[in-house]
Amino acid sequence: MRLPILFFCAAALAGCSVDMGGFAFQSETKKGVTTTTMTTGSIGASTQEPVLTPEGECSVGASLDPSTRPLPKEIAPGITECELVKLKAKAPTDVLIGESGKGQREVQVLYAEPGGRELYLFTDNRLSRIVKPGGEG
Repeated sequence: MRLPILFFCAAALAGCSVDMGGFAFQSETKKGVTTTTMTTGSIGASTQEPVLTPEGECSVGASLDPSTRPLPKEIAPGITECELVKLKAKAPTDVLIGESGKGQREVQVLYAEPGGRELYLFTDNRLSRIVKPGGEG
């Protein structure tokens, strides 16, 4: 019964860190989003979905969030950055990461394909637009 109470307290304390016999909890609030991380030894679990790094790789960490959902069957609006890379089965040609004027994470993922360049635009880790050769998207 004590462990659920400790989890709740750890999540409620933004910017704090708690160590309890091999477990460490840390909460961080950035731009109104609170991320709580629990670590035990060298293993970490985060409530934040993995995102792409500038190198085109998914950020490390096991997620306890909707990112554990099954991989979508196709590339469509709403998928995450990492789901795109998994569906394409290869690293992107280029990844540009920035921030909108509203504080949202904006990512452009470029793939140079034989038929031309494909550009995938993400807002807060969700595919919002696809630009393909021939003006599609």
